[in-house]
Amino acid sequence: MAAALVIRAPAKLNLSLAVLARRPDGFHEIESLMVPVTLHDTLRVRRRDDGAVTLAVRYAGRLAGADGRALARDVPVDDSNLVVKAARALRDRAGVTAGLDIELVKEIPSGAGLGGGSSDAAAVLLAAARAWGLDWSRDDLAALGAGIGSDVPWFFTAAAAVVRGRGECVTPVVGVPPLAAVIACPATGLSTAAVYAACTPDATRRGEAEQLAAALAAGGLPAAAPLMHNALEAPARRLCGDVDRLLTALARAGAVAPRLTGSGSACFALCRTAAEARGIAARLAAERFAGGAAWPGVFTVRLSLPGAAVCRDALVEESSSLESRAVVG
Repeated sequence: MAAALVIRAPAKLNLSLAVLARRPDGFHEIESLMVPVTLHDTLRVRRRDDGAVTLAVRYAGRLAGADGRALARDVPVDDSNLVVKAARALRDRAGVTAGLDIELVKEIPSGAGLGGGSSDAAAVLLAAARAWGLDWSRDDLAALGAGIGSDVPWFFTAAAAVVRGRGECVTPVVGVPPLAAVIACPATGLSTAAVYAACTPDATRRGEAEQLAAALAAGGLPAAAPLMHNALEAPARRLCGDVDRLLTALARAGAVAPRLTGSGSACFALCRTAAEARGIAARLAAERFAGGAAWPGVFTVRLSLPGAAVCRDALVEESSSLESRAVVG
């Protein structure tokens, strides 16, 4: 078996998210303080010589269990998956004749605002460039990734950063502490386009992401909590009753300033200690609706700073338990 490249693709949290205006290109101008967390997907990538790109997906961690399978939301393996789009875009732009076999091990819930698809796309661009021997910088790959997904450029930084524009303008910040956090997901996902369409832009919130980063660096969570906000939270609550119930459940479980991340449907709370995070997570996990888990995905994580994307050479054994379809393109 040939050696494979193994790369971790971290999830993200939006500690703040302001929607400032609608742009002429139809996207929204945003300003967000984004941070990576220790929850991640894993990609195993092998070069192949015939130019084809194949993708197989299997589920691990919370997504492998009976309750968590609802959070997988049928991750596609065709051209609609950002991993396939990213690999093919780089192959075509660089004029590469080789291809890739990609195995994606999903642990990040889909349709949750945690950035799993964009993170996977950034990861496969890094791995593909290495597998194909391309002399592309991270900036070059991030620029290509910007055409694939709005969050993709930030994942090449994979550190605390203020993100502007439609997501392509990334300014790293320092001093954000590696706080513990609880992430919880309802069984219901949300459409990013639908949530943005229901949001009213507010340009007065420009500059608040830097204030939040400075507050976290200077005073930690107590100083920062009043500055955490998400402009998409109100429309997400209107569109998805589970989001409203989950934010209420987080507060009831002891969370301070629980918030939606991205366009949802995942919600989170920063915690002062890992023990506090575990206690909140245990109380959420114990909740039941009609005999089943109220919240099928409850995770305790830590802000992963600095730099969460890791690429390394490794020998990868063949997996005999792929739980999804595989396609050849």
